[in-house]
Amino acid sequence: MKTPSDSLIVMTELVLPNDTNYLGNLLGGRLMHWVDIAAALSAQRHSGKVCVTASVDEISFLEPIKLGHVVHIRSVMTRAFRTSMEIYVEVWREDPIHGTRTRTSEAYLTFVAIDQYGKPLPAPELVPQTDEERQRY
Repeated sequence: MKTPSDSLIVMTELVLPNDTNYLGNLLGGRLMHWVDIAAALSAQRHSGKVCVTASVDEISFLEPIKLGHVVHIRSVMTRAFRTSMEIYVEVWREDPIHGTRTRTSEAYLTFVAIDQYGKPLPAPELVPQTDEERQRY
């Protein structure tokens, strides 16, 4: 039995020129890559096993992220089923010049822990502790 806070991952990335399109915005695919990594780490932390992406259930791009911005990615388990695990990911941009922080994206992904043969393994029980965790559950 584990709690959502046991799976919390926080990543920080700096948007460099190679991460952007010709408008100077972070590429959506690059952000999706970072989101997938954060979610995979949360699933791995929860299960203690190698985890693979089963689906990207939803991803929303609310605001652009520009060259030079700092990207903060926070992922946490929201629900565990028989073999699958749902992870919520929230993304914030920080403009270090102006000192502002804005929520830019959120996503839900599903992961499965697998054995050495690629077969799904049971997911440990998830027990929400806070009102926010119970709401996401």
